[in-house]
Amino acid sequence: MKPFKPEKYTDFSKPANRKLMEKTLAKVASEFGKEYSIIIGGERVKLAKKFHSYNPSKKGEIVATFQKADEATAEKAMGVALKTFESWRYTPAKVRAGYLFKVAEIMRKRRHELSACMIYETGKNWLEADADVAEAIDFCDYYAREALRYDKGAKLIQYPGERDTQTYIPLGVCLVIPPWNFPLAILAGMTTAAFVAGNTVILKPSSDSPFIGAKFMEIVEQAQVPVGVVNFMPGPGALAGDYLVRHPKTRLIAFTGSKSVGLHIVELAGKTQPGQLWIKRVIAEMGGKDAIIVDSEADIDSAVYGARVSAFGYQGQKCSACSRLILDDRIYDKFMAKFIPTVEAIKVGPVKHYENYMGPVINESAYHSMLEYIEIGKKEGRLVCGGEPAEGDGWFIRPTVFGDVDSKARIFQEEIFGPILAVSRARDYDHAIELVNDTEYGLTGAVYTKNSRKIEKAKREFFVGNLYINRKCTGALVGVHPFGGFNMSGTDSKAGGPDYLMLFTQAKAIAEYIGPKKKAAKKPAPKAKKRRKK
Repeated sequence: MKPFKPEKYTDFSKPANRKLMEKTLAKVASEFGKEYSIIIGGERVKLAKKFHSYNPSKKGEIVATFQKADEATAEKAMGVALKTFESWRYTPAKVRAGYLFKVAEIMRKRRHELSACMIYETGKNWLEADADVAEAIDFCDYYAREALRYDKGAKLIQYPGERDTQTYIPLGVCLVIPPWNFPLAILAGMTTAAFVAGNTVILKPSSDSPFIGAKFMEIVEQAQVPVGVVNFMPGPGALAGDYLVRHPKTRLIAFTGSKSVGLHIVELAGKTQPGQLWIKRVIAEMGGKDAIIVDSEADIDSAVYGARVSAFGYQGQKCSACSRLILDDRIYDKFMAKFIPTVEAIKVGPVKHYENYMGPVINESAYHSMLEYIEIGKKEGRLVCGGEPAEGDGWFIRPTVFGDVDSKARIFQEEIFGPILAVSRARDYDHAIELVNDTEYGLTGAVYTKNSRKIEKAKREFFVGNLYINRKCTGALVGVHPFGGFNMSGTDSKAGGPDYLMLFTQAKAIAEYIGPKKKAAKKPAPKAKKRRKK
C-alpha cells in the first residue's frame, strides 16, 4: 500500500477545469427542488413534515427538500443501528478499510459535482469548495490506513509464561452531528472514522447543509457499504438530535459546531439514563476566537497575505478563522497601510461566479447577527473598512475591520463567525502573547516573526491546539496538522491525526497463560572417532 499523501487541489487557472466546473454548476442547478428521503437500513422514509435547504447567494431559492425527522424516526434509526452493529463489529478491519477507499475513489470521480453542491448550498467559493472535497477524500484515505494500523494492536511487553495483547474494539452506535461550514469534509471525516472503527452511525446533518449530506449518503450506497451501517436522518436538532443524545443506547456522540450546542450535548450526555450501561463518550470540536500575532520583526508582506486569507476566507466562517489580529505597536501603521487595501479589494457576490472571493454568510439569522456585531464594533473600536451589507440578492456582508480594539471588548472576546476582524495593538511581543491568551477558547493561532527566541516562546506559551508559525492559521491538512483545540474549543480530538481513531474504540488488554517456556533439550556431544590401527 502506498503511503498517505494529501489530495491535490484543482487548478482553476486552467481553462479546461473552469469550463468543466461551469458545466457542472449548471447541471446541479437544473436539479434544484428535488426531494430527498431519510435512509434507515437502506429503506427510504418520507414524512408529512418537511423542510428546505436554501441557496444563501439567492434569497428564497430552494436547493432541495428534506424530511423533518421526529422521535419515532430516531427510535427506528437506533433500532437498525443497534441490530447492524451485532455483525458489523466483527467485520475485518481490512474489509471496513476497503469501503473507505471505495468512497474516496467515488468522491474523486464526483469531485466537481460535490463542489458545486457546496457552492450553492453553503456559499463556498470554488477554491474553498474544492478544498473541502479534497479534505473529505483525505479523511477516507487516511482513516482507512489508520484502521489497518490499529488492527495490529498495541505493542506490549511480554511477561514470562504469557501471551500479552491489546486490541481496539468498537463502541456501538455513534451519533454524528456535523456542521454546515465544512459540510462534506467534517461530515465525511466523523462518519467514516466511526464506521471504519467498527461502529454503526446515525448521521444527522446540519439543517443548513443536508443537500451535501444526501450526496455523501449516495456515495456510501454507491460504495456498497452494508445497509444499516450508516443511517441518514436529517431533521431539527431539538427533536431528533436531543432525543438521540439522551438515548440510553447511544454509545458515542461525535459533534462539531458551536460552543453553546456542544456544551448542551456534553450536559445531556453526562446524565445517565435508565438502562444505560456505559459512560457516553463525547467528541466535541467547537468554536474559536483565533488570533494572529504580527511581531515587529515579521515579514510584513507575508503577514498581510496570511491575515487576509485567515480572516476572510469563506467569509470568516471557519472555526479556525482569524478574528483577532494583534499587531506590535511599532509596525501597526505600516501593516494596516498595506493590509486594508487588500481587504477593500475583495470581491463579494454569488460564488457560482469564479471571480467572487467572498460569498454570503450562511443564512438570514447569521446575516442579522453580523450586522448587530458591526454596530457593537462601532462603539468598541474604530471602523476601518466594510461595516455594511454588500450588493446582491443574498446574505452578503462586506469584509469588515475594526482597529484599536480593547482586549475586553465583545468583538475581541466573543465568537462572531463571520467576516469581522478586530485589530488590537500590543506594546511588545510579551504583551501580544498575553492578549492572544486572554480568551476562553484555544483552537488555532499564528505568529509572524523572524526571531527564533520569540518563536520558541510562542511554542511554549501560545495556548492553542493548532499553532502556526509564519503562515496562515487556517487550512489544516489531514495527516499533517491534526486538528482540535483546548478549553471551550472542544475536547482536542485531533481529527486527521494518529490518535483520532482511538476515540472511536475501546482498548481491551488480554493476558493468555501459555506456561513456562520449555528449554530446548541439549544435543549429546558427538563421540570422538576411534583411530584405526594400521
